[in-house]
Parts: sequence; structure tokens; C-alpha cells
Amino acid sequence: MSAAIINVDVFSDPICPWCFIGNRRLEQAVASYEQPINLATTWRCFQLNPSMPADGMDRLTYLAAKFGGPERAKATYEHIHLKGLESGIEFNFSAIQRTPNTLNAHRLLRWAQVHGQDANALMKELFEAYFLKGRDIGNSEALLDCAANAGLDEAGATLLLQGDDYRQEIEEEEGTARAMGLSGVPLFVFDQQYALSGAQEPQAYHRIFDLLLTAEAA
Repeated sequence: MSAAIINVDVFSDPICPWCFIGNRRLEQAVASYEQPINLATTWRCFQLNPSMPADGMDRLTYLAAKFGGPERAKATYEHIHLKGLESGIEFNFSAIQRTPNTLNAHRLLRWAQVHGQDANALMKELFEAYFLKGRDIGNSEALLDCAANAGLDEAGATLLLQGDDYRQEIEEEEGTARAMGLSGVPLFVFDQQYALSGAQEPQAYHRIFDLLLTAEAA
């Protein structure tokens, strides 16, 4: 049986833990579905912290601003850690020293997509660099390491980060998403017909696959 192709637009931010979990659950849904599926993924921009300084912010300062301090954040991150373990992700929040500005990460993702590079592999590297290794993915060195690990054209990635390409496009895309009411991620839009928000269980994706493939066969 040939694999069905389903297009999915994913509004996501590589420093969003629920985006990491949601993407992992989507992968699990594809792997466990009753028939083969190939996802054609387009990564869309959403920044959790669009006003973050370009060089990011000390993690403890960020937690103090968002939660009133690390102790109030503890319960939230403990819950996320447990949910991550259920999906095979062992978050290492204690390794994160800085909360980065992710504009350049989004620019790199857009460049990868436009130039036929493996943006899925890049997003995986971004998630893992930040959440498992505590890398500052607002930093060009960390971004280039992610690009190299994902098998991308390192010279092209370097030129991209030295310039300003895709900045306006990324900012406009995020502005449009917010104007349409998007206030959190992840958001998965399948074949421009069905949307799932948040890190849903694999069965929720299966229901979407059923709807799409049934309509296609009719």
C-alpha cells in the first residue's frame, strides 16, 4: 500500500516544551496509524516571547518575570517533565541558563524549507539542543551546530545568519497568526481543513487522519 500524503502546517516555537511533546506525539501517531502516512510539514512561526531582547535573558530573571520566581514555576515544569517522559522526552530544564530570542531559529527554519533542506531534522535538533542540552539557541554558534547535526548546508546557514533574510516575512507571519487569535502553540493544521491545538494524544491525530483519508477515498 502506498503511503498517503497529508499536509500539515505547524505553528510552533523551538523553546515551547508543549511543541516538543506535541511533535513527538504526532510522530507516534503516524507510526501507529493503521496505514502508512507521509506528512508534508511546513513549520510556521510563533514566538512565545516576541519582545525578548535579541541576546535573550537570564533564565532565573525570565522565570521571575513570568512566574514570580523559580519556585512558582516548579510545579508547572514538573508536570511538563512527567508528560515529556510519557512521550520519551527527558527534559533537562535545570541545564537551561538563558531563555533565548528565537527569531533567528525561525529564520533558519524558513531558509531550510525554502531551499529544500531538512527542516524537520533541524527542528528536532533545535528542540533537543535547548531542552536536553541547555544550549542557547539564540546564539549563532548553537544554531550552526544544529544545522550541521541536521545535515544542512553549513555555508548557506552561515550566510543566512550573517544577513537579514526572512526577518520581515517571519515577523509578518507571526503578526497574522496573532491577529487571527492564536495566542499559544502548538497548533497543527491538516490539509487546511482540520486543526488541533496543544499536545494532543496520538489518538486525536488518528481521528483527523481518518477524516482526511475517508474524504479522499469518497
